[in-house]
Amino acid sequence: MAKIIRAGGAKKSGVRSAAKKPARKAAAKAAPKAKKPAKPKPWTAAEVHEAFSRFRAANPEPKGELEHLNPFTLLVAVVLSAQATDAGVNRATRALFAVADTPQKMLALGEEKVRDYIKTIGLYRNKAKNVIALSEKLIADFGGEVPRTRPEIETLPGAGRKTANVVLNMAFGEQTMAVDTHVFRVGNRTGLAPGNTPLEVELALEKAIPSEFMLHAHHWLILHGRYTCLARKPRCDVCLINDLCRWPEKTV
Repeated sequence: MAKIIRAGGAKKSGVRSAAKKPARKAAAKAAPKAKKPAKPKPWTAAEVHEAFSRFRAANPEPKGELEHLNPFTLLVAVVLSAQATDAGVNRATRALFAVADTPQKMLALGEEKVRDYIKTIGLYRNKAKNVIALSEKLIADFGGEVPRTRPEIETLPGAGRKTANVVLNMAFGEQTMAVDTHVFRVGNRTGLAPGNTPLEVELALEKAIPSEFMLHAHHWLILHGRYTCLARKPRCDVCLINDLCRWPEKTV
């Protein structure tokens, strides 16, 4: 006897499958879209002035923490500080600068001995090469003196824009803004000077900060980032500008 195959089951399953698709689409349309986080409101000129007035009142004459004897040793210290702490650089350079505080003395010391002095600092081999090379260039191109313009300083081995800005500010009293990891974090986190690159933050800070504060501004921001606006656990409870800060995750 021939076996009869019923087609009804297959049709039903097809109907169910087809019915589910529109339902899924409807549910997808009904689901609310995730909102993009709102951009923080830019700081007003009055707020920026207030923030730096507080920094100045708390620390009228901020100092950089890299130990140095003259513009040349400052330049060397800043070059050595890349991917290293100021404290670590100071421990190495105290003995180094005692015997080599000019390009001529550094060159006479030689790369191998420079390495011995700075071997506790990260990337010390490459940094020793840069210190000798920049000493040679200072003697050959600048009469043994640290130049006083950013483009000239940037021609020295191991010296970039941040190095130039630090030297111009600390050695020659120029109103420059050196953006290191601390300044970059503070500028972005607080909303004072948001930027995707150190240069964007630098230019935004220069535009926002009144001239009366610019000489010490980068020191105030570095110190604020180093001791208060910490990367992992910012100390919002003791922050001088916590009421002005735009960071949505601040703890006060």
